[in-house]
Amino acid sequence: MNLRSIEGTAIRGAGAAELSAALVASRRDTLATFLVYETAFKDSELSVPMRADLNPPVWELGHIGWFQEFWVARNPQRDQGFRADPFAPRGAGVRPDADELYDSSQVAHDTRWSMRLPSAGSTRADLAAQLEATLSLLLDGARDEDFLYFFKLALLHEDMHHEAALYMAQALGLAVEDPRWQPAPVIPASTLLSFDAGTHRLGSDGGFAFDNELGPHEVGGAAFDIDSRVVLWEDFLPFVEAGGYQETRWWSEAGLRWLSARRPEAPRYLRRDDGRWFESRWGRWRPLDPRLPACHLSAHEAEAWCLWAGRRLPTEAEWERAATERPEAFNWGEVWEWTASVFAPYPRFSAHPYRDYSVPWFGSRTVLRGGSFGAQPRMHHPRYRNFFPAERNDIFAGFRSCAHG
Repeated sequence: MNLRSIEGTAIRGAGAAELSAALVASRRDTLATFLVYETAFKDSELSVPMRADLNPPVWELGHIGWFQEFWVARNPQRDQGFRADPFAPRGAGVRPDADELYDSSQVAHDTRWSMRLPSAGSTRADLAAQLEATLSLLLDGARDEDFLYFFKLALLHEDMHHEAALYMAQALGLAVEDPRWQPAPVIPASTLLSFDAGTHRLGSDGGFAFDNELGPHEVGGAAFDIDSRVVLWEDFLPFVEAGGYQETRWWSEAGLRWLSARRPEAPRYLRRDDGRWFESRWGRWRPLDPRLPACHLSAHEAEAWCLWAGRRLPTEAEWERAATERPEAFNWGEVWEWTASVFAPYPRFSAHPYRDYSVPWFGSRTVLRGGSFGAQPRMHHPRYRNFFPAERNDIFAGFRSCAHG
């Protein structure tokens, strides 16, 4: 069991005082990581390459503040929680043109590089004013779950963007010195946890939850066994050394297309030199510790290793059943874990006010479960559904394996 999951459960049930402290801490981490970009880039625009896996850092910072203000201070129905009308008219915020600048539903990704954005200093001032308003409303308002819903949404949204800032820094080779965002070796030996055929109640039914987690329902399944921990580099690298990236028989059709487009010979951020493996982390090459969780892997790489090893990826129902029924033996939280499940709505799905959180991505992304070393501990929750395109290998993602029992 990963103790971080306790923090994830706690923040979902937190009251106003705990939530206020978390919002302040989240903003402190946001600004500290933004400073990494300011230190690395000398120009006032903090220019990064225009790529699908990146965003302009100043735009990211402004978007975080805009989102919090849009759903809290500017939201006339915030006390109605997830029943609020997302289209209720809103007044102006700290920055009158903020909707045109930072609404990710309206501002196309590639246009963010050509926008005339406020300076980093002005953006930080906006965020300070927005956070002050948020905290004032939180501590002076009601205490029920409906009222607290948008404050928790804003907090976890900022946490998600903080992790994105970290994996963008990794992609750009920027130095991140904070020890909280460093992977740690996994010590427990891997064992197989066996489960009989049966049903599992999949999904959340109480407290704060994202819309795609709701609609708890019974899911039947055959007997299976699942690894007690994630796959480590010492498990994955024999596949690489055996020519796994050149053996087409281990790859699905989608995986072969991914291989053909990228022609990798090893996982991202790894290289082999004179028989030894090295990894690039935060812009520095260092000897690879084989006890670290295998990371920065696409779902295609995870599937290929599983086929090579005579295993498979677990479904998200199998993952959740193991995490909730055997928490003392199921170790998780080192990396996000690819599953075999396509991101899809649960029965009776109903979108929450933040309409673009789930609906646009159903059917086109793959579910990941767990949490990573780059995620805030409060993001770790056994029922949280992360989701990314299967080809992404820039995120802090790995996997564990499974087999029919």
